Amino acid sequence: MTFLVPYDGSYLADAALARATEYAAALDADIVAVTVIPEDDEGYSRDKNWVEADEAFDVQTVASFVHKQVVNIAPEASFRYERSPTSSPERISTEIQRVADEEVPSVVFLGSDNAGQIVTPVTSVAGNVAKDAEYDVHIVRYFSPTEIQEIESSGDYPGEMR
Repeated sequence: MTFLVPYDGSYLADAALARATEYAAALDADIVAVTVIPEDDEGYSRDKNWVEADEAFDVQTVASFVHKQVVNIAPEASFRYERSPTSSPERISTEIQRVADEEVPSVVFLGSDNAGQIVTPVTSVAGNVAKDAEYDVHIVRYFSPTEIQEIESSGDYPGEMR
């Protein structure tokens, strides 16, 4: 079982990664964090605080910085970064969906503060990723997760062990 977490270093991406980590520990699942780095939009990386104001923009440097953020929250997670020619939400979500096609996750954990409007905003990365029916989507809207103490199988499904 694999959980995919699109990660941009934001508060809710941190929360989604933390939540995926809790579920992964309970379910013995792997976590893949993916970051999309726009190659031709240095301002995007600066806005995300991936690059300091006086630091030169370089995709490898940005990837290394974001990877450290991921490791701080989820040391056991795998990290992938993908390059994108633009920072448009549609392009970023296309890259995330491409990674999902390769990783075949059971669940995608999305940090999104507009979860209530997720089907409407065309400019939402989360909305574009969530529309794929190949995986479940867990939307994280706040950081404080509920504790997962134990998940017990109910035996309600064929082949399910108790």
